[in-house]
Amino acid sequence: MPTCRRKRVVLTQPSNELLECLKTNPKRDVFFLKQTGEIFETYEAYAARMSFYRLKQFQCEVTGKSGLDYFQALESERQEARTLHSRFSAPLKPAILKAVQWQVVGRLDHLVEAVYERFKDRYFQGEKVVVDLTGRKFYGTVDTVYTPKYYDDVSARDSRKETRQGSDSPRAELEEPHVITGDLKIPAKDFNAQDPPDRYFYWVLITEPERDKSHDKAKTSQDKAKADEAVGSLMEVTCHLMSRDRLTFSKSILRRFIRDCVDRDAAVASPWTVKSPIARRYGVNSDMPEETRRGVETIKRGEIDKRKKVWEDKDGPPTKKKKLTPAQEERGLFELWHSYCFLLTIYILAEKRERDAQEKAEKQKIAKEEAERIAADKKKKKPLRYPTEDLDVRLTDKDKKAGMKVQKPIPSRTALPFNESPGVFEAFLMSWNFLVVYGQALHLSTFTLDEFEHAIRHATDDPPCSLLAEVHSTLIYNLRTVPFHRHSAVLSLIQEDDESLVLGNDTDTLTTTMADVGNNWERVPLRLAEGRQGWEDALVGCIKDHANVTNFPRLREVLTRLLFAPEEPDQARASSEASGSHSPAPSLYTVPSYPADRYPSLPPADRIAIISFMTNLAISSKAIHTHMETCEEQLTALRKEKIEVNRSKKQLTEEMNAVLPDTKDIPGDEDVVMQDPSDSEVGGSDVASDSPSASKKTARQKDLRQKMQSQAKQREAARAKQASAKQALAEHRRLDEELNKVERRLEGIERDFRKLLGGIRVKPLGRDRFYNRIWWFDGLGSAALLGSGGVCQYGSGRIFVQGPSETDMDLLRLRQAEEDIEARRLEEEGEDGILGPTEWAAYSDLEELEEFVAWLNPKGQRDVSLKAALTKWWSHIAGGIRKRTADLQVNAKLPEARRSARTKTSTGYDVSREPYMTWTNRRAAT
Repeated sequence: MPTCRRKRVVLTQPSNELLECLKTNPKRDVFFLKQTGEIFETYEAYAARMSFYRLKQFQCEVTGKSGLDYFQALESERQEARTLHSRFSAPLKPAILKAVQWQVVGRLDHLVEAVYERFKDRYFQGEKVVVDLTGRKFYGTVDTVYTPKYYDDVSARDSRKETRQGSDSPRAELEEPHVITGDLKIPAKDFNAQDPPDRYFYWVLITEPERDKSHDKAKTSQDKAKADEAVGSLMEVTCHLMSRDRLTFSKSILRRFIRDCVDRDAAVASPWTVKSPIARRYGVNSDMPEETRRGVETIKRGEIDKRKKVWEDKDGPPTKKKKLTPAQEERGLFELWHSYCFLLTIYILAEKRERDAQEKAEKQKIAKEEAERIAADKKKKKPLRYPTEDLDVRLTDKDKKAGMKVQKPIPSRTALPFNESPGVFEAFLMSWNFLVVYGQALHLSTFTLDEFEHAIRHATDDPPCSLLAEVHSTLIYNLRTVPFHRHSAVLSLIQEDDESLVLGNDTDTLTTTMADVGNNWERVPLRLAEGRQGWEDALVGCIKDHANVTNFPRLREVLTRLLFAPEEPDQARASSEASGSHSPAPSLYTVPSYPADRYPSLPPADRIAIISFMTNLAISSKAIHTHMETCEEQLTALRKEKIEVNRSKKQLTEEMNAVLPDTKDIPGDEDVVMQDPSDSEVGGSDVASDSPSASKKTARQKDLRQKMQSQAKQREAARAKQASAKQALAEHRRLDEELNKVERRLEGIERDFRKLLGGIRVKPLGRDRFYNRIWWFDGLGSAALLGSGGVCQYGSGRIFVQGPSETDMDLLRLRQAEEDIEARRLEEEGEDGILGPTEWAAYSDLEELEEFVAWLNPKGQRDVSLKAALTKWWSHIAGGIRKRTADLQVNAKLPEARRSARTKTSTGYDVSREPYMTWTNRRAAT
């Protein structure tokens, strides 16, 4: 049981009123704490108890770990108990538990000491032991235990060995060994004299030799052969040659096992008792024998008398009282009763007045402290450590003068495609991300978000859009491997029993028409060479077998538009006049048609709903799961490689630092300037000619020779130093090149990390101070950030902003009680910049994104984390935005340059030369 301040935590018991409600009102709502089984009447009590359990002030009673909450401490105790019971010898458990049952021992340490002394030389059948045979230790299992009765009878033991070979269980005839009964206070020496452990014989089955690495090299092949022969044999040994593994039996492990299995009352001289579930499991008698009960009561009375005697000795001998008459005793009792009643009344009234005064003083004290705290907070706030909670950080005048932005640039909502209806853009974005991330598993080449948008808006079948055909065909092939129910959409529409008309059709008409379309969709070949002909019919069949009104709410509308054409204008006008309505009638889809003819006129919202539904189903396919597992394996390999590359980088940096001092002492290219010897000689000769003494001339010549030799040595040293410095500089340059290669590899590893992590789970770059989520979808999965030649590539080419989640909105509402968050958001985000939980916006302009990064405050935890992520990938983000902007400008000029008389649309340019129309699937399998 976890402890709090060295006291065991007592679970809350249900009140008597609650127990009474179990009979009178069993359906009453209560609050149940599943982890502890506690029941509370009110949510306040439940929340208070849960808050108490969440405090980091509990301690694991087994390991002693502190600073845990209640549930962590409880899990730690359970884990330690599981480890203990798995290690502790199973045959030894019932014997020890029977020995400690009903023992009256004051301290647990004394009980453990007594049990250890009793059992350290006693072994039981089935125990794993270590046997020492002629200096070599072996692991074995106790097969049979012979009591001291067979100590001198070798023939009886041998006969049982012969019987063992021909019988399954000869051990059943032997009596139970090591009957540990009686009081554990009896010294082990005296008890062993009655049942000596050294007179037991054990048959041990040798299983394997003990692995001792320190002696393996010294062992000869002959010793190893003898050890191998001993394995599998049955040895007869005594306790002196046997021992237990210290990991399975020691005083510390024994203490933990006993403490986990036994308990006792708090009364004086209470016996240790095995817990009921454990006693039932190991066959320990839970009913105290009468003889044991009498002994326990005798010990208890002795302890009580001993304590009573101590108190009597402390207070002195009792004084003799004078014997009173019955009338005196009655009068004394009457006076005593009146005195007691009077004192009790005074005490109750005094206690009530004191309690009221104390409560009043407590309320006044609390109110005063609260007022002082509020005043102190207003007067001076505590200094903050940065980075801290973003909402606690406010821009100061100094920050504003330094150029920090108060209001962030407003992200654009209108630049997002299909953002007119709630949820459509999000489905569009998530579908594109799925198709790009798992492009390798789906055999689908990557394409940009703009290309996908234009493909969704493509509303003509001449020329057809190959991107749409490849996307739908790839998903259809993938969904053939996902289990489905035949005609699930038809059955769902029939069971819905909706008699209303949708787009002019009832359920019966729709189900009758769709019954014969796309029935063999899972076997129809959609060949690449044939332009995936027939994919529209296969799409209807796929929807018909996979969808229902629950997982595809727009089922009726989509199928109606795929299987029916709208009425002609004259027919629609006649229907409106027949109904007596003069308002313009909505389009009615009542003319049967074919999916291939109807898909080009399908609204973009319906196309996005279809692709989103198919991608949600494809997540559970085997191909996607296999791809995720492959990503996990590659991530593991990348982590190991990153460790090695960082180690190489550190080593190269150290080598460069060691070479750097030698490169600083490079002398110039000129040699050391020396005096010309000829000049010296001439000067010397002139001097000599003027000198009258020949000895002086010889001395000068000698000095000149010594000077020339010294200069030559200096010249050689300078040349050697220059050569060494040049060699060090060359080595420094080589190491610098190696370091650049290592850093480029680290950058590649980071890009690969992003790609592989995107194949498992897509996460935002971070959140700003108001919990807006910032997304960047480039470089995930099968998409690359760099193309051939190191050219930047992009998928979306934008930074998306999503509003706070519902959980984050709850945090903002809680913060509203301390600060006007709505006013602050209005000030720092602007009225148009505040996003709801399901709203999206984007930064498509690089200057706006730079202003947004400058708006992030490095003193806030979320802002500084987001700013670090944006800075890390800034070169790729900025490169992608620039390339997309350039592509949009080029494509905006192309329509006038693409005039063609062969294939012109109503807008007057060749649609087939648009980027989304020239896209080809280079990963297609068929």
